[in-house]
Amino acid sequence: MTTAPSFIDLGASPAVVRALSTLGITAPFPIQSLVVPDAIAGRDVLAKSQTGSGKTLAFAIPIVERVDPAGPTPSALVLTPTRELAAQVAEDFNGIAGAKGVRVAVAYGGISIREQGKGVGRAHILIATPGRLSDLVERRLVRLDKVQILVLDEADRMLDMGFQPQVDRIVRDLPKARQTMLFSATLDGAVGHLAASYTNDPKRHEIESEGKTVEEVDHRFVPVSAHGKVEALIELL
Repeated sequence: MTTAPSFIDLGASPAVVRALSTLGITAPFPIQSLVVPDAIAGRDVLAKSQTGSGKTLAFAIPIVERVDPAGPTPSALVLTPTRELAAQVAEDFNGIAGAKGVRVAVAYGGISIREQGKGVGRAHILIATPGRLSDLVERRLVRLDKVQILVLDEADRMLDMGFQPQVDRIVRDLPKARQTMLFSATLDGAVGHLAASYTNDPKRHEIESEGKTVEEVDHRFVPVSAHGKVEALIELL
């Protein structure tokens, strides 16, 4: 009988393991067991995994372990398709980042861009939606030329929502010598092409869906003009 690996077995430090234990997290989920060792080793990663599978910690743990508190800010960038997901990812990071002395910031629409700009420049780890990050870069409130780790979370949703042009522009501002991790419900089609252009010899990991369905979906209705749909969507996200 094979014993399930512990977080220590995967390469997590005692400090991070203690932080996880404080949160009530004592054993890795399958996606974490697959991804964390490769990510801590600095490998590019492609991961097929659904929401709720534990995928956030699969990239959060390696990032917190790899980012140098004395290094440049930001050193790691996580792109998410929505502000709700960005906020949740930031919350998960904040649960363990203090254990290694690294700072986390989040940037998305609906909040003063100047207020967000004050925090993002000092953060080691930046979680952002593509639209808001593009605005921050254009206003020179954040620089991306020192980013060492990039994560595209729910990449399939980002493409479905039309964010590829912004993501492409953001990636062009990043150093070519970086680690890239892509998480998506599918790795085929457009996501596969995106992965091929952004990653270098990635390790591929897949966790199959268990057929879960979403029981509750929140809808928002926002009236906009026919010519202002894209701008309104970017502002909301």
